[in-house]
Amino acid sequence: MTESSRLPLAVFDLDNTLADTAHRQRFLERRPRDWDAFFAAAPRDAPLAEGIALVHESARECEVVYLTGRPERCRRDTLDWLAAQGLPEGKVHMRGNADRRPARYTKLEILRRLARTREIRVLVDDDELVCEDARRAGFTVVRARWAAPSGELRAAQEREGRT
Repeated sequence: MTESSRLPLAVFDLDNTLADTAHRQRFLERRPRDWDAFFAAAPRDAPLAEGIALVHESARECEVVYLTGRPERCRRDTLDWLAAQGLPEGKVHMRGNADRRPARYTKLEILRRLARTREIRVLVDDDELVCEDARRAGFTVVRARWAAPSGELRAAQEREGRT
């Protein structure tokens, strides 16, 4: 067992927790929504200082894990973005490309799976429904409120299971 595998986990969402998606919200305001353009613009997300600082603070006592509703096809861009921000390396959990369940279900499923073998110290996420469900399931949650909320993104997360 490695030293890091004994540490508790700090689990971080990406969009509107670590990455500012405001510049790409316009792709969700169209009908139909342009998901390809929305995700293609992700590498240009600005980092959110509050979230980035919390990752670095958490990494002093925890192993950092990233849990995103982004589809698996975005993995390379996501890993490159995390590295460009100087964030700690950590396993990145993404939804399957065809998984359209709301984030509150996909993320809670992954949290429960992680919790079978590791202590989860905290989940940091901006999605109110994800946070409520995780809290009800017994997880410690910090709701990321440092990005401008997007009604379009929230609706997409809940109804379309896209991020």
